[in-house]
Amino acid sequence: MAITILADSACDLSEHYYNEYNIEMIPLTVHLDKNDYRDSIDINPKAVYDAMRGGKTPKTSQASANQFKEIFTSHAEAGKPLLYIAFSSELSGTCQTAKMMEQEIKEDYPEAQLHIIDSKCASLGLGLVVLEAAKMAQQDAPFDEIIKQTNINAAQMEHIFTVDNLEYLYRGGRVSKTAAFVGGLLNIKPLLHVEEGKLIPLEKIRGSKKVLKRMIEVMDKRGSNLQDQTIGISHGDDLPRAQELSKIIQDQFGVKEENIIIEMVGSVIGAHSGPGTLALFFYNK
Repeated sequence: MAITILADSACDLSEHYYNEYNIEMIPLTVHLDKNDYRDSIDINPKAVYDAMRGGKTPKTSQASANQFKEIFTSHAEAGKPLLYIAFSSELSGTCQTAKMMEQEIKEDYPEAQLHIIDSKCASLGLGLVVLEAAKMAQQDAPFDEIIKQTNINAAQMEHIFTVDNLEYLYRGGRVSKTAAFVGGLLNIKPLLHVEEGKLIPLEKIRGSKKVLKRMIEVMDKRGSNLQDQTIGISHGDDLPRAQELSKIIQDQFGVKEENIIIEMVGSVIGAHSGPGTLALFFYNK
């Protein structure tokens, strides 16, 4: 029986990956100009970044219980195994909502092969974990084996990222007004990572060029077998800088260009991190 991999839109994968690997997607919601948009269906990241540059502050909300109920029920009724790899529970209530629906569905369908993994990952870090699970599913790996390996992959996924303007993190309540003001004044770029699913500041760096250098140093220290894995880079509407980071990784670590995925940070995460965000994802030691 074919196993379905379900992801939410916070994994920031392009549509062609969903099509190529038969991944189902559940969208989170972006609220902008008094309208609600389904992430990656009704709105694209570029529109969100342009709105933010124009002074607007988009809001976001998690996927609804009804969305999960519909998907979970259809798979349970058909007897199809479903693995949902969720956006970090520390950053969204989406995973918790899914788990509530899982319990409800299993009361009616106790034999349903339905499993939820709280990835503690975000953006393309989550995307890479989803892709690996989908590849295993296409190769007819057993359900339990996919679950086990996905948990390992999620636990080993590094997220190293920076934002261009602390103002956006301030608007989203991530940093204080003073930190945002001083950061802008001194051209301070924060380097952050994800620890147990939470955004944690790593250090503060002056100047964009130094940030790229430091990201590579952290990758060198933490990365494992970089030549043998797929590396992810996501950006907040700043493709040239993402490509610059990709080129450094190719030159320094001998990673092939085809093993580096570059995507735009999606509408939901981008609404909080803002234009100019740059993030790097790889498996650690």
